[in-house]
Amino acid sequence: RPGRRLQHVRQRPRTRSHRRHILEGVDAARTTVAQMLAEARDRIRRYTPEEVAAGDLVIVDTRDSSDRLAHGVIPDSIWVPRTTLEWRADPSAELPDPRITGAQHPIVVVCTDGYSSSLAAANLVELGYHDAGDLAGGFRAWSEASLPVVPSEEKPPTTLETRENPQQM
Repeated sequence: RPGRRLQHVRQRPRTRSHRRHILEGVDAARTTVAQMLAEARDRIRRYTPEEVAAGDLVIVDTRDSSDRLAHGVIPDSIWVPRTTLEWRADPSAELPDPRITGAQHPIVVVCTDGYSSSLAAANLVELGYHDAGDLAGGFRAWSEASLPVVPSEEKPPTTLETRENPQQM
């Protein structure tokens, strides 16, 4: 019938604490992405575009190839797709990237808007890169600050190319 509301059927609470969280509409075991982001940012340094431009830093661009082709890249940045960053940064992994594992300067991760780069940088901290950070506002903030951008001419390597020569990543 119009105007009639369906009643929400609640699951049976496992514990008193769980019952309270169900009644409040929150599962205590669940973490939100906002919480994950805040925790990640507590563990990393966030750089402004000007600090990155002026600093002696290793810039790792995790944007996908279509973004890099469409919008350009930060000069001298290293491209490592977000999906492979941890494997390229771990010296004990099958295909580490020596440009990252041998870095003598702090690593700054760059994504499009500065969200996934925060999570990625926090993962690098867990891998032992204690000075890893990200670019606040991402590549968009870099571009809006009118800092240098060069065209990207690279294409992502195939799995076979990567396995044969990981240094060319």
